[in-house]
Amino acid sequence: MADQEEQPIFIQPAPGARKGRGAVSNLQGRYELQARERFDDGWDEHEEAGDAAADAPRLRTQIIHETARSILSRNASPDIPFGVSLNPYRGCEHGCIYCFARPTHSYLGLSPGLDFETRIYAKINAAELLRQELARRTYQPEPIALGVNTDAYQPGERALRLTRGVLEVLRECAHPVGLISKSSLIERDIDLLAPMAERSLAATAITLTTLDPAIARTLEPRAASPERRLRTIRTLAAAGIPVSVSIAPVIPFVTEPDLEHIVAAAFDAGATSAHYIVLRLPWEVSPLFREWLQAHFPDRAQRVMNRIQEMRGGKDYDSAFGNRMRGEGIWADLIRQRFEKAVACYGRRGRNRFKGLDSSQFRRPVIVPAGRASSRHLAKNDGQLDLF
Repeated sequence: MADQEEQPIFIQPAPGARKGRGAVSNLQGRYELQARERFDDGWDEHEEAGDAAADAPRLRTQIIHETARSILSRNASPDIPFGVSLNPYRGCEHGCIYCFARPTHSYLGLSPGLDFETRIYAKINAAELLRQELARRTYQPEPIALGVNTDAYQPGERALRLTRGVLEVLRECAHPVGLISKSSLIERDIDLLAPMAERSLAATAITLTTLDPAIARTLEPRAASPERRLRTIRTLAAAGIPVSVSIAPVIPFVTEPDLEHIVAAAFDAGATSAHYIVLRLPWEVSPLFREWLQAHFPDRAQRVMNRIQEMRGGKDYDSAFGNRMRGEGIWADLIRQRFEKAVACYGRRGRNRFKGLDSSQFRRPVIVPAGRASSRHLAKNDGQLDLF
């Protein structure tokens, strides 16, 4: 019997890194109806995967204007220090590979990978919706977390000024707000934040994941450099605005060795408090992060994932309250001890950045129907803020 002709073996190539982008692929979202799979058909044997990615056309960012129907999100999670949040944007051009908000692009029929950082939805009516929400008689004021899912100061904000509009409404109504960002653009709004902070109405946090600029360029490719973020902490602190440092995420063998140095640098720059979160890999973030590891740290990729799984009960991720932010086991406990000792060296403690914000000053806006008046001004009426 004649030997059968051997069939070629197609090997799926490893995705290569793209300059200026965090994700290395447009990984399929979990709600898509058709499945797709990359494989090498042998036609491009002369091309290495990394070279092909480097030569690929640069992806342009698209900003899509969206008229939102609601603007405030509420949660009752016991391990999150706020109950109400506002996000002017869906998707984020910063391209942080670890972003826990990436899976939300699946709800739009888009990829949590490259689509998440190149197809940004801007809620152009954010300030108007917020004013309507605050005017409701049933509204009960509590600190609003601004930009916790996707950065409220990502590059598109420079022209769109949606976050600025939201802050103007909050300032008018004396409503407390907490912001978290990794962008120096937050300095633009010091003229709003400083007077609010003086009245215990504003607090900020700057995310600082690593002090290594080379790692930051691949981990958070379009965010401000670590040194620039330290300068932002100094600037905010000098303006009298409380600023904490968010060391998130802590990635074993990648950013984790920097832990004590980040705490020291942030406090030296003027941060008043600190907190940390161990890497979270929900849904599509896990395969995207694995691709990123293979593209940038192939020598330690398996070691990193082994350590993550040790802190997550043998899985890539455990969503249980209490464990999802810090992990569990010996390594999680070691990170906690290192963080607490580093903070204690400065006589500080990790604390809720919303602690101390004052909701008692809130004055409700009154929305006047069109045609009632051609202009509006602020006036006190029964302790409320009226707009005529």
